[in-house]
Amino acid sequence: MTIPRRSLRAAGTLAAAAVVGLTGAVLTAGPAAAHTPTWAVTCSEVSLDLTAYNGSVTNQVTVTVDGKDLLSTETFGREFHKKLELPAHDKEVSVHLVVKAGDGDNFSRDETKTAPVCEGATPPPSPSEGTPSPAPSTSAPTASAKPSEAPSKSAPAAASPSPSSPDLAETGSSSATPIIAGAAVAVLLAGGGIMWSVRKRRTAQH
Repeated sequence: MTIPRRSLRAAGTLAAAAVVGLTGAVLTAGPAAAHTPTWAVTCSEVSLDLTAYNGSVTNQVTVTVDGKDLLSTETFGREFHKKLELPAHDKEVSVHLVVKAGDGDNFSRDETKTAPVCEGATPPPSPSEGTPSPAPSTSAPTASAKPSEAPSKSAPAAASPSPSSPDLAETGSSSATPIIAGAAVAVLLAGGGIMWSVRKRRTAQH
């Protein structure tokens, strides 16, 4: 049986097209299957293992914890491996990973995981608890002002009035009156005696 040449040519063309199509599909699917962004979160750290990326383009990775940067944006090529220590926390925190592949957004990743609290972890002290109370002062108490060496002299008490009735005005019946009268009599007597003696002498002379 003889097969026409046209039929052989047509069959060869179809086979070649099928091979090219399969090859293209494999090449296209290869990069998609190759990108492997593996990462894990524990209570204390974040592990990143990004492998099989396209090394001929620029890829980026960023990690944040509750909106704060744990890993600022870094660029990498074919692979990226890193372990990041989580800050101390007394409640669950949200860890956000963003990977931007340089060969297409379909190879990028935007994922979030939760980091639990480590067992036995001591929560960070609050500001009021962290400030130590001032130590009691050990210095000797300051001496008060020295007392005056000599007691202050009190002002002399005003003389209190005598409880007796007020003095009466002196009259002629005072106790000094007899003395004065006696002195006057003595003076008169002495004067009379002197005059008598003088007269007697004058009489004798005549």
